[in-house]
Amino acid sequence: MSQKPSLDVSPNLSTAHSIPEGRARQRTAVVTGASSGIGAAVARGLAQDGWRLVLNGRDTTRLNGVAADTLAAAFPADLTAEGADRQLAGFALDQVGRVDVLVAGAGIGWAGQFSEMPESAIDEIIHVDLLSTVRLVRHLVPHMVGAGSGRVVLIGSVAGVLGVRGEAVYSAAKAALAVFADALRYELHSTGVGVTLVIPGVVETPFFQRRGTPYTRRRPKAVPPERVADAVRHAIRRGKHEVYVPGWLCLPARLHGMAPALYRRLAARFG
Repeated sequence: MSQKPSLDVSPNLSTAHSIPEGRARQRTAVVTGASSGIGAAVARGLAQDGWRLVLNGRDTTRLNGVAADTLAAAFPADLTAEGADRQLAGFALDQVGRVDVLVAGAGIGWAGQFSEMPESAIDEIIHVDLLSTVRLVRHLVPHMVGAGSGRVVLIGSVAGVLGVRGEAVYSAAKAALAVFADALRYELHSTGVGVTLVIPGVVETPFFQRRGTPYTRRRPKAVPPERVADAVRHAIRRGKHEVYVPGWLCLPARLHGMAPALYRRLAARFG
């Protein structure tokens, strides 16, 4: 597994792109994991819809490129660094005044037998995929509740619903994120703040190369990140609680819930 980049959690304001002020208040969003993949596609889609954006990612060069394309403010930082989540929340509120939507797209993976997984990889996946997201939500949700509106969009995974062989810790982190979404949704009921869990299957992003093992199966076919981004935008517009991408993935999830023994037999046979 490649080493994490060492990044200063303080934003380089000289490279942060200014956000034009409109006469009416624009909708605003914070997108994490925006250096590439799903996060970058979400940022570009929201920018086309006229949103003001604050983007976070660990790859400074890529992040600044996406920020330039979307006229966004960039906060390059590794959210596992001490205090980075709090600094990102403060930076976002300073830049846009009020955050209407948080799209938590930062995530990493690791593939292989759990018994061979380095402890450092376990810690990193739990921290990036779960802990840093929960902490960032904790910093921003009170402001949304105070404003009486807002939405938290968490990018989960079908691995968190069904479990995937060779991705035990990633599956566990995404499963925890899914239950967190449910619990938070109940807690925020009637506050005006909604919670959306987006559950993609295989997506054409650098994720698989970075986890150490490319995706080689012919089925299910990988979908482009723009398809997930479109689902995120649709979920925000319609206030949806849960979205599978592609939609047919809800079928094995339902089978798993209604007939778990049958599902396990089929999974063991067909992978």
